[in-house]
Amino acid sequence: MTTTEIPARCGEIAVRGGFDLTAAARFLTGFAPAGQPEAEPGALRVAFPLDGEWTPVGAVLRQRSPGEVAVEVHGPPGRESAVVAQVGRMCSLDVDGTGFPDVGARDPVVSLLQDLHPGLRPVLFASPYEAACWAVLSHRIWMTQAVRLRRRLTECHGTEVDVGGSTLRAFPVPAVLARLESLPGLSGPKLQRLRGIAEAAAAGLLDAAALRAMPVEEALKQLQLLPGIGRFSAELILIRGAGHPDVFPRGENRLHEIMREAYHLPDAGAEELTEIAEAWAPFRSWASFLFRVEGEARMRESR
Repeated sequence: MTTTEIPARCGEIAVRGGFDLTAAARFLTGFAPAGQPEAEPGALRVAFPLDGEWTPVGAVLRQRSPGEVAVEVHGPPGRESAVVAQVGRMCSLDVDGTGFPDVGARDPVVSLLQDLHPGLRPVLFASPYEAACWAVLSHRIWMTQAVRLRRRLTECHGTEVDVGGSTLRAFPVPAVLARLESLPGLSGPKLQRLRGIAEAAAAGLLDAAALRAMPVEEALKQLQLLPGIGRFSAELILIRGAGHPDVFPRGENRLHEIMREAYHLPDAGAEELTEIAEAWAPFRSWASFLFRVEGEARMRESR
């Protein structure tokens, strides 16, 4: 499926607090589930289904100054504000980050991470829908296997979008995924779960704003009603899909391991780590993201 090329329009995002688009683009280029090539240094190109109506669109982000990001919109006319809002959320620019340095002032370990990754905010999935699909695809298999499945799914059933001269494929829209009959390498139970996720998204049950407006535990309980979604996956959807800035992932064992090493607390349990994270509020998701990024970087260096 291919979209028709439509002349680009532009929008702007005002940046509140520190942000480095180059760091965000570098992260996304190396983030296996996204796998987007870097077509232009310093710019971020993305293609995705637009939240709610699910029209495939694209955007190119460029940082004009520390306080402004320009968004070149590719897609049907009339959707500019929605595209700008969604890419703003994807880069965590919908959150006022001026208070994030205060977290480092309260916690020297976080301060070190902020120094190592200046201006890096959480880079998210395009939507809670895409995050939920990734949670299903990646459940109980190796990351490399999950990445191949997602790539195969996108290549076979996604939509090509011309994004400023670069052709990218947007993830399959819910209506397509709800009718999916088979995919090489995808088990029958996961196929059924993906269909259920697609149906939930089409019904408006994976709306980012609604999920973020709920109390955290209520949102997590609602997400766990989705097929194949447990606590770990619900946290991933709320944090990395809806973009909630202040959730500590209690179910993410890998993050807990990284924290135990960073704080020299080899026997710390989830409760103790959760207490440490209280000092990160209202940016617990952001600080957790930096721990994860640094942990993955050190793991690559050790190979």
